[in-house]
Amino acid sequence: QTYEEVKAERGVIDFEDVLLLTVGILAEREDIARVVRSQYRHFVVDEYQDVNALQQRLLDLWVGQRDDVCVVGDAAQTIYSFTGATPKYLLEFPRRYPKSKVVHLVRNYRSTPQIVALANVMVRAGEAQRGARKADLLQLRAQGEDGPPPSLTAYSDDPSEAVGVATAIKGLVTRGTPASQIAVLFRTNAQSEALESALAAAEVAYLVRGGERFFARKEVRGAILLMRGAARADDGSKPLGELVRDVIAGAGWTGQAPRAGGAIRDRWESLQALVALADDFASGSPQARLPDMVGELEERMAAQHAPTVEGVTLASLHAAKGLEWDAVFVVGCSDGLIPISMAEGFEAIEEERRLLYVGLTRARRELRLSWSAARNPGGRASRRPSRFLDGAAGILGEGARSSARAARPGAGVRGGKPAKPSRCRGCGKDLATAATRKVGRCEDCPPTYDVATFEALKVWRLAFAGATKVPAYVIFTDATLTAIAEKTPSTAGELATISGVGARKLERYAGDVLAILGGADPLERAERSLAATKLVVDD
Repeated sequence: QTYEEVKAERGVIDFEDVLLLTVGILAEREDIARVVRSQYRHFVVDEYQDVNALQQRLLDLWVGQRDDVCVVGDAAQTIYSFTGATPKYLLEFPRRYPKSKVVHLVRNYRSTPQIVALANVMVRAGEAQRGARKADLLQLRAQGEDGPPPSLTAYSDDPSEAVGVATAIKGLVTRGTPASQIAVLFRTNAQSEALESALAAAEVAYLVRGGERFFARKEVRGAILLMRGAARADDGSKPLGELVRDVIAGAGWTGQAPRAGGAIRDRWESLQALVALADDFASGSPQARLPDMVGELEERMAAQHAPTVEGVTLASLHAAKGLEWDAVFVVGCSDGLIPISMAEGFEAIEEERRLLYVGLTRARRELRLSWSAARNPGGRASRRPSRFLDGAAGILGEGARSSARAARPGAGVRGGKPAKPSRCRGCGKDLATAATRKVGRCEDCPPTYDVATFEALKVWRLAFAGATKVPAYVIFTDATLTAIAEKTPSTAGELATISGVGARKLERYAGDVLAILGGADPLERAERSLAATKLVVDD
């Protein structure tokens, strides 16, 4: 109420007022509405899962009685309900427009199949609990190459987690991953302090990302203003890079990164990005001077083409939406943080699940999750893994379960082999039969493997069984073939971990299976194996 009173006193309006006034004009003045509608024919709405009631009302008034409207959205990425956003308009769109055509964009070109599989488990478990229609359930299909499996690491406390993450990042950078292609995501901004300290101690450059655009930042605008003023006096006596450094020193840039973190470090990284851009510009255009550099920056400002800051990105899960990196670390994956303790009620908890889903799908190649048992060293280990990871135990290991027993180090591992998953990878329900536990999926849940790979394995098995006159299940059961297609082992050792693949079968069939998984023709592999078998028998 105070906010509204201050706006009225100052005679100003905000963005919501712009929408309200526009809705009022179109609703009350049919003559104006006719003019507006005559100016536009087709409407396209992106991120449709994030519209609120006011925005939907405006869209309806714009469109009028026509149906020339296209919407794009993902109900699983609804994470702004605090602004009134709801996915119901997206989900109900086909019923509101019966003649509309629905195109399911389920091919994921960003992430590896391993990351996509984990994301599917996360979102399907939530949608199943919500009682969503089967047609509304999202099942991504990865189109990229295989990568390392996602991992979950437990730490004793928050500082240990920060140090562990910083050490892992240092290793990635040392092995060639650009720092700008690595991100650490967290639920609350307060979590960044320990991470900043750990990264600084590891001598890894980083930047803290907020919602502000690069060229809108105060320090960037100030630095460009200084460069504009100095451009008039550029006599060419200094190299461009050196001159830019001298000029923006007036905006707070220093040759050494500050030891402090937070906003101080973030401002320095912004100015450092301008320095790096000046060096690149001078390298590409040796004759360029400061006026040319200012012109380049103005062009970039107009196009919102921000320079890449060579540092690890620290960002909240909300701020990370729409972005992507080669490697992503999601920290604080414990109840109380994800979902946050303030989330009350089913809908609020499920929005937290969707927020974690958004974080997982930011990763292209590598995804590492972590949590800590206590906030401070020596504190009581009262935390447990996030309840959202329960259904992912088949992927992340039994340590992902939120129960106290499973959360203990080494729980769920017997005899050196991980225990079989007891919950479905797709919907999170308990698996009742040995066959479903072997593949880690309910019989009625969609497969999470490549169908072409599974069919190739079946073709090979059928050909081999027919030639050797044995039942196909004697070679491998359907459940074992499914598990092989699910896990796509690349070595005999990985193949041996799959239930139903004993020492004898490993010796006899490993070469064929691995070759087929690598893309070999299944019939050709069967013929080769039969020829080799006949040779052994004849000898």
